[in-house]
Amino acid sequence: QVQLQESGPGLVKPSQTLSLTCTVSGGSITANDYYWNWVRQPPGKGLEWIGYIVASGTVYYSPSLKSRSSISRDTSKNQFTLRLSSVTPEDTAVYYCARATHNNANKGYDYWGQGTQVTVSS
Repeated sequence: QVQLQESGPGLVKPSQTLSLTCTVSGGSITANDYYWNWVRQPPGKGLEWIGYIVASGTVYYSPSLKSRSSISRDTSKNQFTLRLSSVTPEDTAVYYCARATHNNANKGYDYWGQGTQVTVSS
């Protein structure tokens, strides 16, 4: 059973960088054929895909967020991290990490973390 769990500060000040870590158990982030994603859901809105990292270390971002997004990993800890810079209150959302077996966000995810609330406020 694959498990993912998000961690990081729940409150971030405007203009700062949001940093969240996803810890994976029951599966390796270096295994082929999986996509390790960050997804968010602002209050009252739908899910928004942020980006993913794959086994090779290649990353891919949503065009709307790529200028501010950075996904990295620590393979020794089986973790991958999202950094979102220059945040504003519009970045307030529940942030999820999730695994997919494909590179199409419309096809969904097979495993999700529980999600973590991040509020951008001074």
